[in-house]
Amino acid sequence: MADPQWRPSTRAPQLWAINAALMWIPVFIAQIVWGFVDGRWTTWPHVVVFVVSLAVAATHVLVVPQWRYRVHRWEISADAVYTKTGWFTQERRIAPISRVQTVDTERGPIDRMLGLATVTVTTASSAGAVTITALDREVADRTVAQLTEIAGRNVGDAT
Repeated sequence: MADPQWRPSTRAPQLWAINAALMWIPVFIAQIVWGFVDGRWTTWPHVVVFVVSLAVAATHVLVVPQWRYRVHRWEISADAVYTKTGWFTQERRIAPISRVQTVDTERGPIDRMLGLATVTVTTASSAGAVTITALDREVADRTVAQLTEIAGRNVGDAT
């Protein structure tokens, strides 16, 4: 089976980098508090924890978003919604259109700032919804309209 055809927005790596950076802020704040409480900033535990944290954070913010962008794909056909996601653990999901129950769009504050949206396709599946992340807002709107139209043509009970 071929990989899905479409990539997320070219702004997807920026979104993922910002989200990763925001995740690391509490870690560095905790290290600063630890340094103040302990009073010995330059002892080996502080330096080692800071250097390791900085290296892992830099990888998470600079490398992982690019890696994810190379992997993430999505496609919608008349028969199915197909996604490929992940960066370390990769997942392929195929949801038949006949199983589609709802199609939702979500835009968090960072998504809105970057003009992006996430489309969630809820299906009658124990594996959960199929999510297409980091789409340009216009692409997400078209995708929702396309999925709604295709699902409306399918006769079935989405179970």
